[in-house]
Amino acid sequence: MIPSALRSLWDEPRAADTPEHTWRDRVLVGVLMVMALLEGTLREDVTWRPVVTIVTVGLASVLLWRRTHPLVCVVVAFGIGTALGLASELAGIPSVGLYTMSFILVLVYALVRWGSGRQIVIGLAVVAVATVVSVTTDYTGPAEFFGGLAVLAAASAGGAALRYRAESWRRALDQVRSQERVGLARELHDSVAHHVSAITVQAQAGRSMARKRPEAALEALSVIEGEASRTLAEMRAMVRVLRDGAPAEYSPQPGCADLMSLARRGPDPVVDVELAGDLAGLQPQVDAAVYRIAQEALTNALRHARNASRVEIRVAEGAGTLRIRVTDDGRIDPARPAPHGFGLLGMTERVRLLGGTLRAGPMPEGGWAVDAELPTEIPR
Repeated sequence: MIPSALRSLWDEPRAADTPEHTWRDRVLVGVLMVMALLEGTLREDVTWRPVVTIVTVGLASVLLWRRTHPLVCVVVAFGIGTALGLASELAGIPSVGLYTMSFILVLVYALVRWGSGRQIVIGLAVVAVATVVSVTTDYTGPAEFFGGLAVLAAASAGGAALRYRAESWRRALDQVRSQERVGLARELHDSVAHHVSAITVQAQAGRSMARKRPEAALEALSVIEGEASRTLAEMRAMVRVLRDGAPAEYSPQPGCADLMSLARRGPDPVVDVELAGDLAGLQPQVDAAVYRIAQEALTNALRHARNASRVEIRVAEGAGTLRIRVTDDGRIDPARPAPHGFGLLGMTERVRLLGGTLRAGPMPEGGWAVDAELPTEIPR
């Protein structure tokens, strides 16, 4: 059990989307450098004052690379700290170092949060060795010993907890995107399968009428029927796998023609729907996406907008582009999360797959707006 857990940890990849250092990191490093200089200058009981001050100021800059190179940062920081401890022991002087150097705990957190499994195992081994050396050369009692271990454990546990939370969120997003892709594939299948079924019926009718026609026409109709039947069977088999065995549904998907059903006059909020432009003849996946965007945005408005009296749904077509805008005049409840749930994330993925864009956020005058643009024709 334990060896398999260690093997799993060893094979763990680095955390996804590791960020580079930002201006906040540079500010943090600057503040730590100033603190180290002040402590090294003003504190009276500092041993090897110039050395430890320069070392602490230099080590502060290591924080800039704690996410991209966590193992290197840990080895450098704890290695230098161990070297100072051994040097002070050999020189027979009290322990050297500044209180400011406690920022190396951030490196332990970053190692577990951003490092790969190999880096975490090696880095924690380096930390353990440094801890043993520190205890051996400067043992001050069980209280500080166990307190130090507790702080190191807390830093590691914090990194592990945030890593697990971020990974869970990423997997949930991947699942939403995957489900949206399957939904789009299902709708494409149902639409195409409907037309292929019609072709099959036409071919069968043609065969029955072909007795009065040349034999070549009969053979052509037979080929059409066979190809259409095989295509339909292959598509059904493919989407059956995607649906985990769920049967195909040939009922039409709601589209622009069904948007007026979302309108209502009461109770509050009033939902007003306005359609402009030529919305007939849209490709099925675009037509279905327009309805689902409007429906999801309306659901979010009814759920999250406080004291909203009106929700407006505007769909307009022009120059080969469909524009969908859903707005409300309510206030976002601070006790509830902003409407950036999985439904809206799924719609964003669907719009992206269709070659469009979707934006959602608060309006300057108050309320919330969802804006989406879709091409009326999807490239083949």
